[in-house]
Amino acid sequence: MKVLNFGSLNIDYVYSVDHILREGETISSKKLEEFPGGKGLNQSVALARAGVQVYHAGAVGPEGEMLLELCRDNGVNTDFIRRVDVKSGHTMIQVDKNGQNSILLFGGSNQAQTEEHIGQVLEHFGKGDMILLQNEINLLDVIIEKAYAREMVIVLNPSPFDEKLDTCDMSKVSWFLLNEVEAGQMTGEGEISRMPEALVEKYPDARFVLTLGSRGSVYRDRETEYRQEIYPVRAVDTTAAGDTFTGYFLASVIAGKKIPEALRIAAKASSIAVSRPGASSSIPRKEEIE
Repeated sequence: MKVLNFGSLNIDYVYSVDHILREGETISSKKLEEFPGGKGLNQSVALARAGVQVYHAGAVGPEGEMLLELCRDNGVNTDFIRRVDVKSGHTMIQVDKNGQNSILLFGGSNQAQTEEHIGQVLEHFGKGDMILLQNEINLLDVIIEKAYAREMVIVLNPSPFDEKLDTCDMSKVSWFLLNEVEAGQMTGEGEISRMPEALVEKYPDARFVLTLGSRGSVYRDRETEYRQEIYPVRAVDTTAAGDTFTGYFLASVIAGKKIPEALRIAAKASSIAVSRPGASSSIPRKEEIE
């Protein structure tokens, strides 16, 4: 199995603040830090650090060399990342004194995908290969259709959850990895305890991994449910917690581990990640989990 992550690459501008900014409020930031990030890049780094050979596809702007360097430094294949004359995607992230965050996203080069490039990339992948997707790039619906036609295993992290997902045929997705906010938006269910069942009712042929922050995580398919608690730590920055979980969970599944063990490994990895600042820079290596 080859693993392709067709996803975003961002530069994260992280502002340390006392509390998350409220409407109409002006406050001073205590510190500004710059990190490579983006859900796509974070998940590729997590997969690579967990021991998976991963190919990343996407686009960066003129200032995106630091993003390519991070991929190469972590063993992520960059052959399918284009350089475009559009400013790289970036975020403005507020991190409060408790490690909670608020994120403003600018798409930039992540919204410069073309059908031609998508077709060229997918020519290198086929039946049984895994494709990991998020909703931080354009033409997600086209990628899903083309990947499905090539009989790839489609894994979707539907984040951010917005109207673009309405154009995607979700019935072609094999795995969903999502949090309770996204699960509620997908199903219309407001009660967390009923979300796993609601997800299966909507897409009975898919598998779901639902992350619930301090309440742990849940795996659910049509026949089985497993739950995993967190490993408590002092949270410094939760920015890449979900991406770390995604990468380590998928890496464990690819390695043939059973679902409960995959959940345990992912929980350990994400707990380490939230104890450190930054996005991709906070993702632990396999040796740390072991």
